[in-house]
Amino acid sequence: MCAAREGRWVRRRRSLLLCCVLVAAWEAAWGQLRYSVPEELPKGSFVGDVAKDLALELAALRARGARVVSQGRTQYFALNTNSGHLVTAERIDREQMCESEPQCVLRGEVIVEGEMKVYAVEVEITDINDNTPNFRKAEKELIISEMTAPGIRFPLPEAHDPDMGSNSLQSYALSGDEHFLLSVQAGADGEKRPELVLAKALDREEAAFHELLLTASDGGEPARTGTARIRVVVLDANDNAPAFSQAVYSVRVPEDVPVGSTLLSVTATDPDDGTNGDVKYSLNKITQKASMIFNLEPDTGAIRLMRILDFEEGEFYELELQAHDGGGLFDTAKVSISVTDVNDNAPEISVRSALSEISEDAAPGTVVALVHVQDRDSGGNGEVRCSLGEGVPFRLERALDDYYSVVTARELDREQASEYNVTVRAADGGSPALRSSAVLALRVLDVNDNAPVFAEARYSARLPENNAEGALVLTVRASDADWGQNARVRYRLREGRLRGAPLSSYVSVQAETGALYALRSFDYEEVRELELWVRAEDGGVPPLSSNVSVRLLIADENDNAPQVLYPPAPGSGSGSAAGSGSVWAGVELAPRSAEPGALVAKVVAVDADAGQNAWLSYELAKATEPGLFRVGLHSGEVRTARSPLARDAARHSLVVVVKDRGRPALSATATLTVVLAEGVAELLSELGSNAAPAEPAGSLTRWLVLAVAAVSCLFLAFLLLLLALRLRRWRRSRLLPPPSGTLRGVPASHFVGIDGVRAFLRSYSHDVSLTADSRKSQLRCAAGSCCDTLPARPPPDETDALTEFEKQAGQLVLDDVCLF
Repeated sequence: MCAAREGRWVRRRRSLLLCCVLVAAWEAAWGQLRYSVPEELPKGSFVGDVAKDLALELAALRARGARVVSQGRTQYFALNTNSGHLVTAERIDREQMCESEPQCVLRGEVIVEGEMKVYAVEVEITDINDNTPNFRKAEKELIISEMTAPGIRFPLPEAHDPDMGSNSLQSYALSGDEHFLLSVQAGADGEKRPELVLAKALDREEAAFHELLLTASDGGEPARTGTARIRVVVLDANDNAPAFSQAVYSVRVPEDVPVGSTLLSVTATDPDDGTNGDVKYSLNKITQKASMIFNLEPDTGAIRLMRILDFEEGEFYELELQAHDGGGLFDTAKVSISVTDVNDNAPEISVRSALSEISEDAAPGTVVALVHVQDRDSGGNGEVRCSLGEGVPFRLERALDDYYSVVTARELDREQASEYNVTVRAADGGSPALRSSAVLALRVLDVNDNAPVFAEARYSARLPENNAEGALVLTVRASDADWGQNARVRYRLREGRLRGAPLSSYVSVQAETGALYALRSFDYEEVRELELWVRAEDGGVPPLSSNVSVRLLIADENDNAPQVLYPPAPGSGSGSAAGSGSVWAGVELAPRSAEPGALVAKVVAVDADAGQNAWLSYELAKATEPGLFRVGLHSGEVRTARSPLARDAARHSLVVVVKDRGRPALSATATLTVVLAEGVAELLSELGSNAAPAEPAGSLTRWLVLAVAAVSCLFLAFLLLLLALRLRRWRRSRLLPPPSGTLRGVPASHFVGIDGVRAFLRSYSHDVSLTADSRKSQLRCAAGSCCDTLPARPPPDETDALTEFEKQAGQLVLDDVCLF
């Protein structure tokens, strides 16, 4: 028997699964998945083939990822990405989830991550006979007076079976004695209500108690049963039963009513006296859920709240009360409690799928997140309005029921904002409205869409000439608004040529820093400026670049001395430059009748430098006749300073110094020969005469040296002569016997010895007179300096011991010195 029942149960489950598959296929064809599975399936049980029903390829499903999101806190289903099957994630108890609802449907969504798509899925949970009919009280006591007439009905406790359909409560059965019968009434709501019918009058003296067994059975295979014991106590007669003031009590309470509040009070009266009129209240019929929320005071009939109400868990509760007196008589009444919604639930925002980063070149309308928004309240309190924070380039689009897609509203620019914290706000329609928010963090990936930008539109720098090789010229700077490798800037020179050579041989640029260096020493006289272009290129793929013009000016330095073009150098036919300090020669004619300021000649000079380094000034450094000629400071014109005089020499030599204004200043000299003559014939005669021209300072110096050398030679000869005389006198003194100490007649002071020579040297002096315009120099001896040193003759009273030869020799020497 049991094997047959199990076979039928297996066939029934297969039929249910087949129906589920057919329904799912039909729903998928209409864009929505719908499956049906029995409750209490083990974890991991097959529910439906989502990949097949949605035409999703398994390879794409594995690569992109997909998941199932169920409404509520508990996730009852999961998606196996390897097989594409929807399976159970938890055991599902239909009675716990749907309680007394005739149809139990769990709703969820299948989210495909890579595609940012969402599909609705519904799973109906079918009932199985997994619950036994259960009586709230296992025992019930009825007090019936022995005066009660047969046919009177007494309500019996009802059994509760949370299963649905045929698996729910189907029938009652009563076992006991012949005094009672069982009557089952069908209520307006379809429920079966058992009643105990008194079939035969009671006799307390015959039996004071009657024991009955009430059995409730469901329609499952196999059937499940529950029992309750009924104890009937027979009492003496009680004339009046309690009576409620109302058959039905109704009350509406808000869900936020405080715990412990009295919702309502029922009232029943009994005119009997004593214990027969003492009314007590009890709950005759109540669900298990309601029994945990409401409490009935047995003495007062007040119904109090034991636990906070939640409109979202239950909107309506119905209780059945019984009032009975001490004699066993009773009355029943119904209590209907309606719960009104209060805006006590803020909207719930769930981010079901979101990107963490997005490229800045993403097209407008790109989905970055899927957001689910719901409010557990009802009516206007459950109406939700969603919005995004201000100032973000995103917008909301409704995707499916309570799903919203966050999409890009315009093109993104990482350089303006590298990351976004997108706030999704939700507000319900309550008063006051409740709000909630969720933040989406999104990082913007860089794209190489910005070229390097130089800090200046044009660069220029000055570099002094004669610079050192490798000298830093300037540094160019370029910045790139991109990030990472796209913002890494490198510099290089654009190709070009200067004076036939590539620009890269003149300057170079450091690729990382943009520093420009001079590769050679520049000469202002050869290169005065360079125009070049520097390119800045980023590291993107493909790279972006920009160019900037760099102008390099070579600053002049005073490295060139003035060059005299006129008068020409001696021996050259035209003006040719000589080095600094070179001497120029030329002959100019000036009439003796020239007036002051008459132009005689003009010195022409140039300087290869620039600026003040090339500003030239002229000055007369040397002239044979000072004061006769003058030179213009800036013009170089040689003019007469006065009229020539008759005593002025005919031929004059002028030395003109040409200086620039550099620091330090450089100079050159030019030598002019000016002849004072009235005509060309006189000029030629002067140039052809043998007369020595006025000698320059160099000739004077040479003659002075010769004169000093001649004096020195004569002086040396004089010393030798004195020495010879001394030797001769010494020799004669040896041959002839000397008189008593000295020569007779000759005083000792008149002998010339070494002391006399020294005295002669001390007293000897001469005057040298040099003139710039004379042809001869004079050397004049003072009279007292030479002639008085040695007397020409001895005193007359003394005898001269010297021979005539000695006298004449000494006098000759002295005369020569004095004449010289």
